[in-house]
Amino acid sequence: MNSAASRPTTVAEYIDAAPREARQKLRQMRAAVRAAAPGAVESIKWQMPSYSYKRILVIFAAHKHHIGFYPTPSAVKSFSKELSKFNTAKGSIQFPMEKPLPLPLIRKITAFRVRESVERDGKWKS
Repeated sequence: MNSAASRPTTVAEYIDAAPREARQKLRQMRAAVRAAAPGAVESIKWQMPSYSYKRILVIFAAHKHHIGFYPTPSAVKSFSKELSKFNTAKGSIQFPMEKPLPLPLIRKITAFRVRESVERDGKWKS
């Protein structure tokens, strides 16, 4: 994925281009995010799957040893107790590749971002 021509332009292409061991988790991540943010626009931003309404809600990406989830600093802070067993930074969470994804938590965090977006930007519409 070095040249611009080989960069994925859709989330499906991103998942298909990911390392084999990450693809199932990326599909699960995509399904969890879409379930919690039905109407969000799916796109590629910074070469990662991104979901947005009027603002970016969440982004995720495959890394060598983890799936990175980027739900913004406010979400990481709001869910700090539930996220205590994961590596986190200001706006990011690392889900280890060798463990199952916490899909209910991913849906909860995404739904939180939807609520946050609605509060800031007005009504949710697809």
